[in-house]
Amino acid sequence: MPSLARKLLICAAVDGLIIQPLATKGQRPSPAAKVKYGDATVSSLSRDQSPDTSKPNSSFEAFGIVGMFTVSRLSYLITITGRQQVAQIRGFPVYVVTDVALTPCTSRNEAEKAIANTAAKLQRASAENFVEDSDSESEVDAPPVPSSDDAEDPGALSDREAPGNKDPPEAGGEKSSIAEDVIKRRGSYGRFAQRWFSRKGWMMDQKRNLGMSSVGADDAGGSQSKPKNENTDKELSDTVVQENVSPPPAPSTGESLMPKLLRFAHIWLGTSRSFFFSYDIDITRNVASRFATPGPGNLPLHETADPTFFWNQNLLKPFKSSGDESLLLPLMQGFVGQRTFVVDRDPPQHDSQENSLEMNDMSPPPESNAEYFSPERASVDLRPSEKKFVITVISRRSTRRAGLRYLRRGIDDDGYAANYVETEQILSTPKWDPLSKIFSFVQVRGSIPLFFTQSPYSLKPTPVLQHSPEANFQAFKKHFEHMSKAYGSVQLVNLVEKHGPEAIIGKEYEKTVQKFNEQKAGDIQPLSFEWFDFHSACRGMKFENVSLLLDILGKKIEEAGSTVERRGQIERKQNGVLRTNCMDCLDRTNVCQSSFGKFMLDLQLKEEGFDMSVQLDQENSWFNTLWADNGDAISKQYASTAAMKGDYTRTRKRDYRGMVNDLGLSLTRFYNGMVNDYFSQAAIDFFLGNVSSMVFDEFEATMMTKDPGVSMSKMREQAIETSQKIVIEDEKEDFIGGWTLLSPHTSDTIKSLPFEEVVLLLTDAALYLCRFDWKLDKVSSFERVDLAHVVSIKVGTYITSAISPAEADESRNVGLVVTYEPGRFDIKRTNTRSLSSTSGQSDEQSGKKGVFQGPAKAPAAVTGILNQGILSAITGKPQTEPPRKIALKALHSRTALSDAKDVKRITEEEQINVIASEIERLVFLNQPIPEDSGPRKSIIERGDIISLAEAKRSTGILEQWGHSIKKLVWA
Repeated sequence: MPSLARKLLICAAVDGLIIQPLATKGQRPSPAAKVKYGDATVSSLSRDQSPDTSKPNSSFEAFGIVGMFTVSRLSYLITITGRQQVAQIRGFPVYVVTDVALTPCTSRNEAEKAIANTAAKLQRASAENFVEDSDSESEVDAPPVPSSDDAEDPGALSDREAPGNKDPPEAGGEKSSIAEDVIKRRGSYGRFAQRWFSRKGWMMDQKRNLGMSSVGADDAGGSQSKPKNENTDKELSDTVVQENVSPPPAPSTGESLMPKLLRFAHIWLGTSRSFFFSYDIDITRNVASRFATPGPGNLPLHETADPTFFWNQNLLKPFKSSGDESLLLPLMQGFVGQRTFVVDRDPPQHDSQENSLEMNDMSPPPESNAEYFSPERASVDLRPSEKKFVITVISRRSTRRAGLRYLRRGIDDDGYAANYVETEQILSTPKWDPLSKIFSFVQVRGSIPLFFTQSPYSLKPTPVLQHSPEANFQAFKKHFEHMSKAYGSVQLVNLVEKHGPEAIIGKEYEKTVQKFNEQKAGDIQPLSFEWFDFHSACRGMKFENVSLLLDILGKKIEEAGSTVERRGQIERKQNGVLRTNCMDCLDRTNVCQSSFGKFMLDLQLKEEGFDMSVQLDQENSWFNTLWADNGDAISKQYASTAAMKGDYTRTRKRDYRGMVNDLGLSLTRFYNGMVNDYFSQAAIDFFLGNVSSMVFDEFEATMMTKDPGVSMSKMREQAIETSQKIVIEDEKEDFIGGWTLLSPHTSDTIKSLPFEEVVLLLTDAALYLCRFDWKLDKVSSFERVDLAHVVSIKVGTYITSAISPAEADESRNVGLVVTYEPGRFDIKRTNTRSLSSTSGQSDEQSGKKGVFQGPAKAPAAVTGILNQGILSAITGKPQTEPPRKIALKALHSRTALSDAKDVKRITEEEQINVIASEIERLVFLNQPIPEDSGPRKSIIERGDIISLAEAKRSTGILEQWGHSIKKLVWA
């Protein structure tokens, strides 16, 4: 497998950013890469073109490339500047990203400023870590990392290093002092030199004078202590301002949100500690999947990584074309944690707990100062009946339908569920001895695989089912086809309430499972469904009642078993998977998944000859805290807070303090759902490549974000087809075409906010305006206009709001207004419990409603004519109705989603012109004129429907203030 660059030097040259991989022992030197200023194209750089880094703070060191992104004319390089080792799998380290740097690729001046700022920041952080490490006089050495590639890796065990201003190299770059050689090559000179030179004394002053990278303590040391400055948001904001470039003249809408995007990227990719990576092994695949992956074993990691869990795949695209695979480092979002523990085949009852069972935290919380390995007991100290094991939990969040709590619920058109997480629990020996068994137990969590939404403006919102039963079933079927292919049989565990609001979605889930089992294909096993009302069973804080669920599922879990690897081969493969869900798939799900994991761990240890029920330590805090940390990590990534019910997961006890803490978490989630999540969701979709940078233009206009997982083009096609079947009654009418457009909420108006998306159908005899219920896929009402009654068509600029640049763009905001004189066959019908229709005017104006079980027919029109005749006889005047209007505005042809998928569509103006021309052609066919009347005049009039100046005048101060306040809060 090609080696990945473990350390990079980032500096600014005349024409671009330079990324120079630093070779370590066992690695071949890789050529440098250059990111050109302006267009941010990536190319290789010859070795003789190395830039000058002798100036102070002219470069900084990074541990890998996250990727690069571009918004309008601004491009940024994202590099890993902080990492911490959290686990060791098969002898290779696994890291969590703790900090990133965002460097502009716009100009040399801006790049140099950002690089100097990053270098200074790293230097300060390194000095703080050095002082803290020097104050700690522990003489316990960390074990060497068994990777030969890391033997001379200057950052292999340091969380953050600050190279700052290094001394300029001697001629040829070959001369150096002995002390410098010892410092730089401490891996070769032994651990004693590394630790001696990192102690108090002359070394500290030398480091400050030389500006060299400080050698911190082991990864679990200073990097995990809390920073002295608690106001990290303030520091981050200052950093972003310094990293940001001055906007070019006339910036686009999206550029105004760049500071917020940079701040989000810094937190999300770096300080949130949500992303994990390894230079040597593929952590995106479970044990069984790793063996099932076809292809040669020497492929680079970015090619073997599972795309479902490869989070920076889109951000790395610019570097993929350069051909340098040493820069393509896959990142996975989720959790990686590890513990060691000792079990005894024959535990002596008189011994202390510490002599029987021991916990070791491979990923301690930030406030801990634990060493990477516990020095208290080595393997040689174990009694013959004792054995040490390592338990590793890896949770992999899916990139499909990724996002935040209330903005990504249910399923999408391709069958991918929200908050879908694969969790693997691995049991092994500390040295991963190939002669010993390696056990792997996989579980899955994911949102209920149906189309539904919940409002973020409620502490306990009612789920609302969306779309037709058939659309739900097709997406549901795709989801379990994916799961069956990956895991085999599936056991569903549904934890939502059987009564109350949650029961709505729970019952629909159960019904869809039954339908799936009845109609399943021959090669797919039926779904097993267990509905366990967690809140009802555990009422009164009795969470130990989860054991009732284990009593039901224990035998099935035992039959499914776990994957077993030995001597590099799969001896047994897990037969099936548990798929657990509640509403959020966070709190209740984590409690139950940890119980399933403990149940399986007991079975695995029993297979190895150890009975957990006779161990002295029955609290198993090493296991509980590991799973509680896992639950907190997944919850923070989906709901922006730690998991609720975490006190029970950690201690297996529940009291009032846990309830008070959960109340605080609920309020925090409520606030985030209303305020923070909308922009964050847009940014996540952008970084994953689901949408283009235009998403920020759209966000600034509406302060909302659309769901790219639901194909609007497909929904619109289905809406046109559904409307055609329902509203076109006469089979003799030839269907000409259908379009989706925007129209005022109230009929016969030009500007009546809000505008709603409608379906326009055109036949050879009439046009139909259908108002569509997009959540239920049904026509809610429609108007029929006989083409013989059309008087005129106006085409032109149609601006309904001048608040945002996107809404005020005259080239993109165009529409048409069809004016007609109501006649006998012009009707309006509303789909309620009974269908009402009126002839010649709307229901609201006429005050008359005729109820029809079937389509409207002639009697309604005749009734209208008789009523008009009676009214004329009474008043003595002919009754004529005023002309009515149908206002239509084109949807924006270019969107963030269409740009991301490179979909080419006609412009808004072209679409409106096509519709207007087609209506005019058919109107002329329905309105014959005498042959001697001369050439016919066009009924299309060109002119502004609502001009930009008029829109600005009609935009009130309150509306402007409202948008400004929303922008202040949301953007």
